[in-house]
Amino acid sequence: MKHQLKIAAGLVLLLCSCSKFLDRQPLSAISPANGFNTENELQLYVHSFYDPMFPNADNDNNGFTSLYNEDIDNMVKNSVADNVYGTRTVPNSAADGNWKWTNLRNINYFLANYTRGGIDTSIANKYAGQAHFFRAYFYTNMVQRFGDVPWYSTYLDISDTTQMTRPRDPRTLVMDSVLVDIDYAIAHLPATKDPGEVTKYTALALKARLCLFEGTFRKYHREFNLPDADRFLSQAADAAQTLMNLNVYKIYRTTAAVSYRDLFASLTPVTDEVILYRQYSNSLQKFHNVNYYTLTPSYGKPGMEKRLVNSYLMKDGSRFTDKPGYATMQFYDECQNRDPRLAQTIRTPGYKRINSTLTVPPMYNGTMTGYQIVKYVTSTADDAYTRNYNPLSIFRYGEVLLVYAEAKAELGTLTQDDVNKSIKLLRDRVDMPNLDLAAANANPDPYLASQYTNVTGANKGVILEIRRERRIELVMEGFRWNDLMRWKEGHLLTDVFKGAYFPGTGNYDLDGDGKVDLVIYTGTQPSGSGPQYLKLGTDIVLENGESGGNITVNANIPKKFREDRDYLYPIPTQELLLNQNLKQNPNWNQ
Repeated sequence: MKHQLKIAAGLVLLLCSCSKFLDRQPLSAISPANGFNTENELQLYVHSFYDPMFPNADNDNNGFTSLYNEDIDNMVKNSVADNVYGTRTVPNSAADGNWKWTNLRNINYFLANYTRGGIDTSIANKYAGQAHFFRAYFYTNMVQRFGDVPWYSTYLDISDTTQMTRPRDPRTLVMDSVLVDIDYAIAHLPATKDPGEVTKYTALALKARLCLFEGTFRKYHREFNLPDADRFLSQAADAAQTLMNLNVYKIYRTTAAVSYRDLFASLTPVTDEVILYRQYSNSLQKFHNVNYYTLTPSYGKPGMEKRLVNSYLMKDGSRFTDKPGYATMQFYDECQNRDPRLAQTIRTPGYKRINSTLTVPPMYNGTMTGYQIVKYVTSTADDAYTRNYNPLSIFRYGEVLLVYAEAKAELGTLTQDDVNKSIKLLRDRVDMPNLDLAAANANPDPYLASQYTNVTGANKGVILEIRRERRIELVMEGFRWNDLMRWKEGHLLTDVFKGAYFPGTGNYDLDGDGKVDLVIYTGTQPSGSGPQYLKLGTDIVLENGESGGNITVNANIPKKFREDRDYLYPIPTQELLLNQNLKQNPNWNQ
């Protein structure tokens, strides 16, 4: 992001735990006595929030999901993340458990002091708007992770031990306070279209996102007895609709075969759709690593999971999983006539790299499942280690449309006109037929229903279809973990993760060009060059061995998810010792 390059070194802030986060002023030249006298000083300070708080490519600085480095159940690697493996334990330190409060401390410091310099209110308020945005963003992430947390809206004195050792406040109080903050941000941030700056539009997108999470979490997690699910869902729909009605953004669309791909592979932000992005730059030597990540074994050989591949519709809008024999369909056949987003997210037959005329099949040295990632991937010029500089979206308009449709579907107020204003626009990008509300509810997809077991009622069919659309449209954008948590579908993490189907050992033409691309063998590797050779049981594991089946990934690792515990993270032991008024989340002491 461009702001991190403007921040003076003195604004770099130390990390500290909650119990220590009030013990020193921000390490900068700005203080109540000598700072906040110019707009530039206000701007410098609020821009110091961007880099540490927003997600990046590989890890998000906050302990939450990164932008493309997913390892939940959308993308599978050769290792299993702790939160999927079920081996999470109570961490010792705040740093290990992400019970970190430094960012909040710095936000509250700004809000306590930004008026000291006497800057005109009309100027100062827009920076206060950014600070309120970031406090809402901070607390949203903390609540989604821990549930109840202490609410601090002021910069506290180090001697105030009463406030420093307060118990956690109820989630209801905290999220109502978050709504106050985000509404302040919406009211005071400028209505300017700037994908590198937090604006009124970014705040509306955040409000839609956080309210959707909170509304669905309260709806599906009845064990927490949280009220007002519909109030949050209504506010999610309203915020999304407000942004939609402003007609500032639209779905980026060129041709069906490349529009979705180019949205993410573009070397400059696609300002039609991107509301806020993290900047990378060749000239400034700031890079991420997506090409290398998808092409080499060094990052776990990520690949799309089979159930997600199965979820993509046929090109005519019918369900792939309604086709006879879909479960044993081989790679070439299963990729034919599908939603074009599939071929713009993984390598399918006929795949060519950007700026290349060479057709290349999936390379199994770069994927565990046979479904090799191409989303975000640019030309071969960027294939070296950490050479990518295409921008990464943090907020985009496509998500806003999905929030609108889902919130209204969960409320029971979704109409076909609502679908036409949201889901249809995403499908139009790739020339897919529109979602038919009545048809979806008349015939809910049994394949999706078997996964999302908590969806019931008259709108079951369309809710399932919106979840399908969300998973496909937003894959590798950092949403899947939170989606499973808010929908109360953590059980999906315990299933064996699978890849492409093979009937057994033999020669395979993956792209239908008459040439052997892959040989699965036992014993001694056959001679010859050209194909990829995979030894059964070593390089590739099939469900039924030589009798074939789907690729299985880490099938020998038993995955666990505790429904009575794992929807919230534990508070670190050190913090419980430092503050005796903090109580651990349910069942984490067992």
